[in-house]
Amino acid sequence: MLVFDDQVLYSRIVPPSGKHFRARMVSPMKYPTCFLALLLMTLGATAAFGQGKGVDSQSQRITDNSTSKGAANNGTKQDVGTKGSGINFGKEKTAAKPILPNPYRLTARRDALIKAIADVMRDRKLILDEAASKPDEGIIVSQPYTFIKGSVVTTSELYRYATVVNADSRSWTRGRYTITVEVQPIDGASANVSVNAHVEGRTDGPTGAEWVTLQSTQTAEQEFLSALIEAVTGSAPAGPNP
Repeated sequence: MLVFDDQVLYSRIVPPSGKHFRARMVSPMKYPTCFLALLLMTLGATAAFGQGKGVDSQSQRITDNSTSKGAANNGTKQDVGTKGSGINFGKEKTAAKPILPNPYRLTARRDALIKAIADVMRDRKLILDEAASKPDEGIIVSQPYTFIKGSVVTTSELYRYATVVNADSRSWTRGRYTITVEVQPIDGASANVSVNAHVEGRTDGPTGAEWVTLQSTQTAEQEFLSALIEAVTGSAPAGPNP
């Protein structure tokens, strides 16, 4: 708006002529290829949205089959579980180690067995107690071996090696055992070997540290006896000997 000497002049707004306006409008028929592609995309999206369970027939079949409540077909793999259901309840698990008889009969001379026992103790980080051992009588004793330390893990590890009574009433901080091996000759070529473990648990209370004797679960004995049999025979024990 312009003002000259108290006169108001309004600008004149002239609408575009119909000819030019129509010339600037884009006719759909001017680009038939683009219009056809857009139409096909719109129809395809509408069809896909209407299907709901998938786009192609294969997806539709898979989705519909998943809603079936019938029994599953295990195909040709029907050698596990109950009645070919394919469910395995541990049938193929590794078998548990057999309990070895203690004492165990080994075919070897007593001096060879004494040497093998000392070697196994060394391999298992057990220190030979020379004061308590009597090799001439076939008795080998180790020094106390601490197999676990720490208040957090000691209790659970003690359960493996000993029968712990009223475990919750004590604060166990360590566990140890002493191995005693006795060799009793049967004849000049074989002998019976017995292994015993003296297991102890340590508690730290207001009065100080205290070692408590616990009943062995035979775990330490079985572990040492198995290692000794493998050292003498060259193979792991398969089970109880005759």
